[in-house]
Amino acid sequence: MGIPFFSNITQIFASNNQTSSLINHPEHSITSPLSVHTLSVAYQSTPVLWDVDYDAPSSSAALIAIVGPNGAGKSTFIKACLGLIPNVTGTVEFWGKPLKVVRDAVGYVPQRESVDWDFPISALEVVTMGRYGKVGWCHRVGRSHIERAHEFLNQVGLSEVANRQINQLSGGQQQRIFIARALAQEAKLYFMDEPFAGIDASTEQAIIEILRNLRSNGATVICVHHDITTVPEYFDHVLLLNSHIVAAGSVETTFTPDNLRRTYGGKLTLLSEAAESMGRARRGEETSK
Repeated sequence: MGIPFFSNITQIFASNNQTSSLINHPEHSITSPLSVHTLSVAYQSTPVLWDVDYDAPSSSAALIAIVGPNGAGKSTFIKACLGLIPNVTGTVEFWGKPLKVVRDAVGYVPQRESVDWDFPISALEVVTMGRYGKVGWCHRVGRSHIERAHEFLNQVGLSEVANRQINQLSGGQQQRIFIARALAQEAKLYFMDEPFAGIDASTEQAIIEILRNLRSNGATVICVHHDITTVPEYFDHVLLLNSHIVAAGSVETTFTPDNLRRTYGGKLTLLSEAAESMGRARRGEETSK
């Protein structure tokens, strides 16, 4: 059963059960859009994440990739940060505040496979859901919010499918519709769970341009990302995760063959070399500008 479309993200966030404040942990910055302290998560008796400490960069907006092997806890990390699954231990705050205080400033794009695409709803209605935090519960969605939803559909290049049922859309269109819903929230921090999975090259380029525009407008985007060869091209920062944080920081200093081997267990010689080569090419382009 996928995520039902009537479950707005603010409803989902209401179950957040995070505990103590980070105010007792001065090593974390209250200006960081995301601060995680000693986060551990288990499914039944099996640990998935343990003792995760992380601060997203607070100096400027950024595109951040979460990278690691299958089963490393990447999606779990996002869901735990958003309170969608319970923590065993740990605290998560946003700009030094609990999620319930700033939830309208935090957007979420889940994996496409987790959504019930057979739910009878149009593309425009999905995007309009992103406005609910601004409309308020039990209030009618006014014309101005519907017009804004149309604008966000246009931003993702799908204004022509506004009245089409979402189960009639291609996989790439469905992905962009959910991104448009997140954009409609006009958040400052976005979590996206594999936004590039299962789409064609043109859709991938369209999505990365959307993310770059978000960064230009001051938002931070944290993405679970599976293609390590595009990390140097697409992202500013990287979080290398395999049940715990192996390394985190700027792509230039952190996305190295040694850290990749530590993350993937030494199984990625060719891919790490490809990533290193792309990183060198990117730095060369920046030097020549």
